Amino acid sequence: MLTNILFAQHEDITGLWKTIDDETGNKKGIVEIFEENGKVYGRIIEILEPEHRKRKCYKCEGVNKDKPILGLTIIKGLTKKGDIYDGGEITDPKNGKTYRCKITLDGKDKLIVRGYIGISLFGRSQIWIRQK
Repeated sequence: MLTNILFAQHEDITGLWKTIDDETGNKKGIVEIFEENGKVYGRIIEILEPEHRKRKCYKCEGVNKDKPILGLTIIKGLTKKGDIYDGGEITDPKNGKTYRCKITLDGKDKLIVRGYIGISLFGRSQIWIRQK
């Protein structure tokens, strides 16, 4: 029974996650995923590349325009639907674009984060690793 309780604590996606660039394989930052009012959000709490730590989201639009990337909420409004978190959006601070977002937990310590336009088929995925 204790094993089930411990596993259940890690079934959700809240916590700290190391992001890994799907194009370069480089570790980019740490995102804190949290729940607020029944929705899931994620904000950048650490930038691992020293040369990018003071960057701003110059290409972002709206309220995120010219805001520091450190502290930026990049995941907004996901809801859990079975084993998938869906129905929200993710912003790529590199290009300033916002995409639909779907997140799936793969085991207890790996996330598959997919940003896409229209349907999930037209997008790209990143693997994020849970931080202890």
